[in-house]
Amino acid sequence: MRILGWEGWGRAPQGFDAATLYAYSLLQPDVAARVRAAFPVLSGPVGLAAEATVCAQLLQTVARGDNLTLEDQLRHWSEELRRR
Repeated sequence: MRILGWEGWGRAPQGFDAATLYAYSLLQPDVAARVRAAFPVLSGPVGLAAEATVCAQLLQTVARGDNLTLEDQLRHWSEELRRR
């Protein structure tokens, strides 16, 4: 199975769609764990770039008043990414 995302209309880091799916599953930790397990790309350096990109983009949406329910989880995720 492949996930294609056309919303950005451009190139993104490998694992970008998996990282996006992971981000939107953060409110359900069991689902987030399953997403991470299903997409091993998120475990390596390439995945780190994708995760950092998605996290930064979503934190920007929070600053604009969107995705507010994810704010705490996104901030926690950003701290985890910095430690990696």
